[in-house]
Amino acid sequence: MSGHSWLLKLPLGKCKSTFNLEKAVCNHGFFMMAPNRWIPSSKILQRPLRLADNTTSVTVLISHPPDSSFLCVQVYHSQTPSPADQRAILKQVTRMLRLTMRDETIVTKFQSICPEAKDINFGRIFVRPLSLKMLSSASSFAIAGKRKRAKSEKLTTHEANNAAPMGNFPNFEELVNIDESCFLEKFKPILGYRAEYILELVEAVKTGRVSFQDLENSTEEQLCYEQVYQNLAKIKGFGHFTCANVLMCMGHYEIVPADTETLRHIRQVHGMKNCNKKTMEEEVRKLYDKYAPFQCLAYWMELLDRYEYKVGKLSELSSSRYHLISSVLFQEDTSNK
Repeated sequence: MSGHSWLLKLPLGKCKSTFNLEKAVCNHGFFMMAPNRWIPSSKILQRPLRLADNTTSVTVLISHPPDSSFLCVQVYHSQTPSPADQRAILKQVTRMLRLTMRDETIVTKFQSICPEAKDINFGRIFVRPLSLKMLSSASSFAIAGKRKRAKSEKLTTHEANNAAPMGNFPNFEELVNIDESCFLEKFKPILGYRAEYILELVEAVKTGRVSFQDLENSTEEQLCYEQVYQNLAKIKGFGHFTCANVLMCMGHYEIVPADTETLRHIRQVHGMKNCNKKTMEEEVRKLYDKYAPFQCLAYWMELLDRYEYKVGKLSELSSSRYHLISSVLFQEDTSNK
């Protein structure tokens, strides 16, 4: 511990035998997107996390020393993190890397159903560090593009070379206060019709028609995925694909988030050249229901294998090559038509 850097240790406990940082991070497009930064040479994850006030962001470096029973979480902050801050940081790392006992149970059960997953140590899908409840009041980055200087952390030149301050995901208050026309002008060219859905969702939360608390309780109370799905499907803009992705992030793996990528995967990997949008759902059930209740994990394992077969190990790719992944698979799909 020196300068403005503090080291926290997160014990892996019963997860030690099944956990691998590289595999736990580099298995979903989330790890390629800001504010995440994976460093291939050192196998370190860099990103901002929240302090206990749910507003202040600090940059952290997460690493796993060889054969260690703990993770190292290097925290860059202008003052010693309080016990509450330390707990908040470690809680986010635990969630992001799927290190709860529930996650460990899922990993071991899935690997017992799917021996191939055990062979490659697969079973954790990288996820955002904040729960829905925390997300409603946590950020240091204004979505309009203006940095909140008062809450950002300044590092020394030496520290900045290793852990530069990073913008973080926008919080609910920032979305509520954003000028609607400014938001649409900036993000509609990127998000399309989804930009308006985001604004409508913010308004629904603001007026109480949608409750993040209720959605979070759906997971905490271990409701069956059908009940959680129905809660999500009530939100405007949450179709089947979106609900399936959110369920995956919440730790429910019964539904495969099927889209054109899934269709391409079924055609290329499983040789079902005649599969189309109308028959895809039935084909997905035939392929993955044998892995219930972990159909999504089985599908994602195959998808990850396909990506790495075409472009190499994702964990070793330079960030400048991330954009090549989908384009390579798309070109292969069109060449086969």
